Amino acid sequence: MGFMRFVTAGLLLLGWCAIRGEKVLDRAYILPSAVTGFMLLFVGNGAVIWAEQYIPSVIVAIMVSSSPIWFVLFDRSKWSINFDTPSTIIGLLIGFAGVILLFWNQLSGGLSGGSDQHRLPAILLLLLASMSWSAGSLYSKYNSKGGSAAISTGWQMLFGGLAFLPGSVILQEWTTISWSAVSFEAWSSLVYLILMGSIAAFSAYVWLLQVRPTTQVSTYAYVNPVIAVLLGVFFGNESVSAIQIVGLAIILGSVLLINLTKYRGVFKRS
Repeated sequence: MGFMRFVTAGLLLLGWCAIRGEKVLDRAYILPSAVTGFMLLFVGNGAVIWAEQYIPSVIVAIMVSSSPIWFVLFDRSKWSINFDTPSTIIGLLIGFAGVILLFWNQLSGGLSGGSDQHRLPAILLLLLASMSWSAGSLYSKYNSKGGSAAISTGWQMLFGGLAFLPGSVILQEWTTISWSAVSFEAWSSLVYLILMGSIAAFSAYVWLLQVRPTTQVSTYAYVNPVIAVLLGVFFGNESVSAIQIVGLAIILGSVLLINLTKYRGVFKRS
């Protein structure tokens, strides 16, 4: 699925750029995009795909939400700014606490779920995934050659998707899958991920890395669980507990605190 999703999205995006007359085969895009695609999509996203087979999704969501903290720790060039801005650090820590509160009910039961044999490797792999996503994002920010963000994103998805292929061949997934058993809803979900998750959302993420501070961009990891809960309420008839409402308020407050801090610095300089 990782191979089909990202390769298809990458080819569509690069094809669109070629139709517009952009220089798709510029070598300045290719090497940085290959590194970024491997770190973000193969390691960062691929580890999540694998881990969700063995541990509860709530644990996965919390582990992935730690990426903003890694952004701050890995972005050495901005240490003097980030660590001299207490509100940024406080906002990141409070936001992560809000994510834990948001999933507290599921977490209390989820800790006893999953396969014991795969639990520790999955958690360690998720930790590596979060670190790789943050490091890859920073690499993209500081090593992209400028120009078209769409071309860079297309190459990233193409290389990241191709990295899934050897593992799929080794596991012989192509010979064991029953294509006739894949439902229309499953194919529709894959199409949605290609168009909205990859071409739209991931392209926006790569572009934002180039134009906004990484601490701001990284707060998407706190917003995603909020959106997931709200979608469950409005479209899945799910209920929200009092502690989840507190978690939602804390997350939104932390994101607001981080972003207001950054914009305050911009207003002061202007």
